[in-house]
Amino acid sequence: MTEKLRVDLQILLPHVPDQADACVGRLIRDLEGRDGIEQVHVRDGEDGSPAQLCIHYDAEAFPLTRIREIVQAAGAEISGRYGHASWDVDGIGHQRRARTISDRLRALPGVLEAATSAAGRISIEFDRQQTSEQNLLMELAALKVVPRGQPTKGQHVHADGDHDHEAGDHEHAHGGLLGPNTELIFALICGGFLLAGFAIEKLMPGAPGWLPLAGYLAAYFFGGFYTLREAIDNLRMKRFEIDTLMLVAAAGAAALGSWAEGALLLFLFSLGHALEHYAMGRAKRAIEALAELAPDTAVVRRDGQLQEVKVEELAVGDIVLVKPNERLPADGFLVLGSSSVNQAPVTGESIPVDKRPVDNPTTARARPDGIDAASRVFAGTINGSGSIEIEVTRKSGDSALARVVKMVSEAETRKSPTQRFTDRFERIFVPAVLALAFLLLFAWVVIDEPFRDSFYRAMAVLVAASPCALAIATPSAVLSGIARAARAGVLIKGGAPLEELGSLNAMAFDKTGTLTEGRPRITDVIAVDGVTQEELLTVAVAVESLSDHPLAAAIARDGRERLGGREIPSADGLENLIGRGVTATLDGETVWIGKAEMFGADGVEALGKSAAAAIAQLREAGRTSMVVRKGSQDLGAIGLLDTAREGAPEALKELRALGIKRMIMISGDHQRVAQAIASEVGLDEAWGDLMPEDKVEAIRKLREQDKVAMVGDGVNDAPAMANATVGIAMGAAGSDVALETADVALMADDLRHLPFAVGLSRHTRSVIRQNVYVSLGIVAFLVPATIFGLGIGPAVAIHEGSTLLVVFNALRLLAYRDPRSA
Repeated sequence: MTEKLRVDLQILLPHVPDQADACVGRLIRDLEGRDGIEQVHVRDGEDGSPAQLCIHYDAEAFPLTRIREIVQAAGAEISGRYGHASWDVDGIGHQRRARTISDRLRALPGVLEAATSAAGRISIEFDRQQTSEQNLLMELAALKVVPRGQPTKGQHVHADGDHDHEAGDHEHAHGGLLGPNTELIFALICGGFLLAGFAIEKLMPGAPGWLPLAGYLAAYFFGGFYTLREAIDNLRMKRFEIDTLMLVAAAGAAALGSWAEGALLLFLFSLGHALEHYAMGRAKRAIEALAELAPDTAVVRRDGQLQEVKVEELAVGDIVLVKPNERLPADGFLVLGSSSVNQAPVTGESIPVDKRPVDNPTTARARPDGIDAASRVFAGTINGSGSIEIEVTRKSGDSALARVVKMVSEAETRKSPTQRFTDRFERIFVPAVLALAFLLLFAWVVIDEPFRDSFYRAMAVLVAASPCALAIATPSAVLSGIARAARAGVLIKGGAPLEELGSLNAMAFDKTGTLTEGRPRITDVIAVDGVTQEELLTVAVAVESLSDHPLAAAIARDGRERLGGREIPSADGLENLIGRGVTATLDGETVWIGKAEMFGADGVEALGKSAAAAIAQLREAGRTSMVVRKGSQDLGAIGLLDTAREGAPEALKELRALGIKRMIMISGDHQRVAQAIASEVGLDEAWGDLMPEDKVEAIRKLREQDKVAMVGDGVNDAPAMANATVGIAMGAAGSDVALETADVALMADDLRHLPFAVGLSRHTRSVIRQNVYVSLGIVAFLVPATIFGLGIGPAVAIHEGSTLLVVFNALRLLAYRDPRSA
């Protein structure tokens, strides 16, 4: 007989960030290979609950306790064996260097995956039985790559306990012998020696022959210093990259006695590298600026005394004092004072938001995710004219700002589809160029020319065909686009979502909290004969007070207000019936509250005539309706109305103007209610009466027809988001779940930020295409041009010019303006 065991993934693999992690797959493969276990799969979490591992096992072969022991032991083994580390490092500077380092790390024993960004972010997954973080740091040091500080706090590190990262705990602000601009200084020195050698050769005919040669040799040294280092690393990996091609061409020019041309090649190439490094640094600094928004210290009230402490020392529950015009040091909620807070640094909202103290601090502490937006504050935001006191709800490393900085840094290492294509293209193209150059060496056999000319032509083709601009075309645009989005309160988790968001033609919206305010209110209370409204509301409030669903919160809040000071009994045993309602126990009887469709199915007795009539009346009026039953008696129905979100019609209109042709609202509410809201916000299509699994199926159907985004709150909508081309969550600054589940997270709870995100993504996609076309076009022009006689000097100038052109074209994204503010 087959039985099922469900265990939270967070318990089995406590350091795994999400169910897509490779360690989850390893655990499943490990368990499925054991006798008595028939099937293992991941069950998506719903209503904010964590994802679970579902194990189907033979109950006759193994008792439940033994299966549980096997599963927990397997989880502990994987959790202890596999580790992940992330570092922000110095010593990369450009995309080709990043790729070399990734390949070098992947070649190490025990390294399962390594990703490196040109902005200086490295993420590594490794097997602790074969290597360690210390070994990885030593390998990086050998590559002249050093961490700026300790591995990122909050990183996904699988370990049985806490551990320190002493090896990474040092400051490396320098980028070489002469500081962060060493490469640029070397390039300029190279240019100086080149100019000196050329001037002596042409203007001082009486000078000894070794003097200009010495100038060219010095230019070769300074111009080829960093290029040689990169080429050696590539050759160790048995790879021929652009740096290798340039060195071969420079060596060939020297062999022909064309020292000036070879030095010019190295000067322009090294100068291009240095300027590329500088340009990428601009995008990188735009991201690093986010981390500097939070203050270094905070004034905290402890033991009745005011103390100034570092923000890292703040603990959950501390009371922090914030003076007018100061930045807030931590996430939390107001307990004293009122003020307006500029939340633009985190959420991108252009207008300061009025804040007031919470009504009940005890409730706020118990359920921090349920704190009203008017009382919730974030680290890095700016206080207005009033002095306030806030209670800390998250440590500094877990604040919304810190999580955004961490996720943006991780997003840099996630390649877009175009970047994956260009990487594959280069791996084929570079060997093909080497083969062509080798063939051109023998052109003297076919045409009447000396070997020197054939050799020179081959070197010129090597230079012309080097795809430098192509290598940086996409990463520079992706980095700039992600940085610009983050500045506006939009978190885009990598190049793939950035490109996909710009290619969408359809969007599906959840209703509650997305197109509506998410703050429904009670409009109607209809009790059946023999039951008073007070009795109906008392039961409803008692049960719904246990739930955090928006409808439940509305019933509890407005119900208490209608009941005045009437005492509310305590209910317990709340069970959430996903997409239908809830049950609980009150006065020893089972209470059912939910949709009319919950009754008459799954063994639940059907509604009586009075309750059914009440539901029909409420739906006719466009109300969201909930039936209340206690024991076997229907008590009546409650009608609620959620107002359309301010700015939703304008946002949808802007999305249409951006090319989103089809927009649909999907809702678990009754079709008539869904249609009423859709009409109010300006949508033509509304699909109602959908259970969570129906929403997933609806997204799959839409995706078969077109690329589609799912826009919701990231909690109840997580399964539908996962099945969409792009999942977009709103209000992510206040929701851990939304930040984790979405591909794109709007930090503000404002739909009007969505057109900005789509517009930026479309613009980024356009820039990527421009860069790729320019890169390939230049190569397509230069290769035949050099074959037919174009010299190395002009080829290098055009080649490096195209590289800088695509980088600075990408940097334009940092200045992208929201059309609404233009």
